[in-house]
Amino acid sequence: MVARLVIAAPSSGSGKTTVATGLMAAFTAAGLSVSPHKVGPDYIDPGYHALATGRPGRNLDAYLCGPDLVAPLFAHGAAGCDLAVVEGVMGMYDGAAGQGELASTAHVAKLLRAPVVLVVDASSQSRSVAALVHGFASWDPEVRVAGVILNKVGSDRHEALLREALDEAGVPVLGALRRAAQVHSPSRHLGLVPVAERRGDAVESVAELASRVREGCDLEGLLALARSAPSLPGEAWDPHTGLGSTSPASPGSSSNAGRAVIAVAGGPAFTFSYAEHAELLSAAGADVVTFDPLHDEQLPDGTAGLVIGGGFPEVYAPELSANDVLRKAVAELARSGAPVAAECAGLLYLSRELDGKPMCGVLDADARMSERLTLGYREAVAVSDSVLAPAGTRMRGHEFHRTVMEPGAGPAPAWGLHQPERRVEGFVQGNVHASYLHTHWAAEPGVARRFVERCTP
Repeated sequence: MVARLVIAAPSSGSGKTTVATGLMAAFTAAGLSVSPHKVGPDYIDPGYHALATGRPGRNLDAYLCGPDLVAPLFAHGAAGCDLAVVEGVMGMYDGAAGQGELASTAHVAKLLRAPVVLVVDASSQSRSVAALVHGFASWDPEVRVAGVILNKVGSDRHEALLREALDEAGVPVLGALRRAAQVHSPSRHLGLVPVAERRGDAVESVAELASRVREGCDLEGLLALARSAPSLPGEAWDPHTGLGSTSPASPGSSSNAGRAVIAVAGGPAFTFSYAEHAELLSAAGADVVTFDPLHDEQLPDGTAGLVIGGGFPEVYAPELSANDVLRKAVAELARSGAPVAAECAGLLYLSRELDGKPMCGVLDADARMSERLTLGYREAVAVSDSVLAPAGTRMRGHEFHRTVMEPGAGPAPAWGLHQPERRVEGFVQGNVHASYLHTHWAAEPGVARRFVERCTP
């Protein structure tokens, strides 16, 4: 049994990330091993969670992975930890559009049987806070709203009024954070700037969050609440079990002859990935090696396959373009027939040009920034046989970008999407699979197995 808390809020912008990251850092500094989690598909917040805890930030998404995998994935990530802190998404009851509670913070809290702490932006209210909290606590009796943290409190008098009101509501106040000491976390077109792009400043920000939480929150009360969570039934997810295989030799062991080297793009321009992807690739028999397309001029030695996930290549287009030695190496690898899987940022990197800057030229398409944000869950079916999946494979994915590709699909599209409108998207070209769609391979482990098999001589 892992002690656990879900940090939720009535709406976005209430301070979930501030509180969740601060709690993670404060408890870690107190000597606890803290497992960080994020509800939904977001890649950026888990980077701050990882910085706060020293452990991979992991996502819990009941839409991408299905409700049945949420608790096993949680147990996998939290194994051996003293405490798990789960940051929610949007408002507590907001989930996949038109699908009820699916993938909401409340849904995940129920799947984890975890107590919920509600973070309330109290900046423009006093006694009304009781009605707000009462409504969220009573809306679904299966969701245990067990405490409140008040954020953006104006003064001692303001705090006293809020606490008095919540005494009447019967929900304990477990913390109050002052409005005057907001920590600056810069944002841009897709949310917070990732940790990898501002690591020094991010370290300072996380340390300040920990200090604020220590001063304003009842850490002992929060830990006691987390420890009140009941045990979770079932087994933890395991990448080998997911693949239907026994555990192979670990990377670097003497029995690793014949393991394919799969290069995975990282660094500031490519920060979006799920930890389970690398674990599945390794479990399927590959050696996973990370490289930085901003600075590395060659792919890792022996690269047999390439995975380029999401990120912000549009921010680094000049630098990526200037590394023409690596761009040519990527193009040559793709021409050689080596498997290449690219999601979103990877799609842009494989294009001919991004905002007029030459990219790898693997795809006959150009990319540019757009005023329109494309965001949402997608039902997808593989249109063409590829290194990831045979035609007809159904998966769920997520789009999150403010760029466009022209054309948006090649002669052999990657996916057919079924919501919010029907369209084809992405490119299957030889052994290259490139698409805007982010998918979670734990939901379909055969993707990792198929990719590694195509990489292995």
